[in-house]
Parts: sequence; structure tokens; C-alpha cells
Amino acid sequence: MQIEDKPPFDTPFEWIGGEPAIQRMVDRFYDLMDLEPGYAELRAAHGSELDGARQKLFWFLCGWMGGPDHYQSRFGHPRLKMRHMPFAIGVRERDQWVACMDQAMRETEVPEALRLRLVNSFMGTADWMRNQGG
Repeated sequence: MQIEDKPPFDTPFEWIGGEPAIQRMVDRFYDLMDLEPGYAELRAAHGSELDGARQKLFWFLCGWMGGPDHYQSRFGHPRLKMRHMPFAIGVRERDQWVACMDQAMRETEVPEALRLRLVNSFMGTADWMRNQGG
């Protein structure tokens, strides 16, 4: 890594703007699921209410980005793949999740360089979580 490639902050948590920015991004992510027909399968996979999922994603992302580890202090290790096994996650759900999060990051003005890094990380994780299809 060249010096000019170094991110402007030590952690993505600092770079994004801390808890308030993560909360805005997560809120927009779940709001978009309800609003955009293109995320219909993703929305259907979340059941009738989103409040629990919204809170858990916020807690998880805070720690994952290098901030307070709210999720782990409440629930232990995330065990993402195990916790998502009850849900059918295929290519369509993966792609909708990443597209919805990317849209949420754009609309909440996540810095472009950080957004690109996060989209790449989210895609890798979302692809690893697939439990349906090839």
C-alpha cells in the first residue's frame, strides 16, 4: 500500500462518521427494502417486521467497522452463516442485499472511497452466506 492510498481514518467506523452515520445508513437500507420493488425478495426474506433486524444490523456494523462491539457484547460471536441458515439466500438475495446497501450508502453520502471498499467487502460476505443455488 502506498502512503497516498492510506485511508484518512484508522477505522471505517471513524471514516463513515461513527454511530450516527451507521444508523442513517442502516435505516435507509431497511426503508429502501420497503419502498423499492427491486428488493422484493430481500424484503420477503425479512418477515413482517424489520425493527429487530434493523437494530441487529446497526449493532453488528458498528463493531465490524471498528467501533463499539454492541452486537458481540449482547449475543456473542456473530456466526453469520449459522444465524442466516434458516433463510433462503441465493444469488438474487445476495445481489439485492448488496444493491440495497450500496443504494443506502450512496443516499446517505458515505464517502466514495469508503463506499467502494465496503461494497467489495459486503459482496464477499454476502456471497459466502449463500445457501441456495450454485
